Amino acid sequence: MSQSQRRIPSLSLLIAAVVVGLDQLSKHWVVSQLNDGHTVHVLWTLRLNLSFNGGMAFGRGQGFGPIIGVVATIVVVGLLLSLRQSGSKISVVAIGLIVGGAMGNIVDRLFRGDAWLHGKVVDFIDFQWFPIFNVADICVNVGGGLLVLSYLLFQPKVDHV
Repeated sequence: MSQSQRRIPSLSLLIAAVVVGLDQLSKHWVVSQLNDGHTVHVLWTLRLNLSFNGGMAFGRGQGFGPIIGVVATIVVVGLLLSLRQSGSKISVVAIGLIVGGAMGNIVDRLFRGDAWLHGKVVDFIDFQWFPIFNVADICVNVGGGLLVLSYLLFQPKVDHV
């Protein structure tokens, strides 16, 4: 494996680690500051509002936390294995964002509950007209968009006969 090939997984892993750190720090701050039920108005309809989600995106699938955690872990492993074939820097950044965001929410499912994988994800970014979300969710969505963009811009050309 060449030195440049070794740097690709390292960059994705560094991005993922930074995302997990920022996500967990923001969640720790929100839980410690807003655990009394008050909200913080930020700007326009944006407020910080502590919420716990035991399901998946948009509050769907309540009670399926353990299944969601296992599926997310499988996706993370698959993405990490795909780093060997990563061609573009956009996809490397995208995978780092997705893995970091997924891991941030997996950490919540592992450690913020009564039993292993029965924890709830901390959400707190609330526009009041959109489901409440967190830093990890932002990173997963931005990473997903970048991954699609990377595929569209850098997909291998296939000659049609």
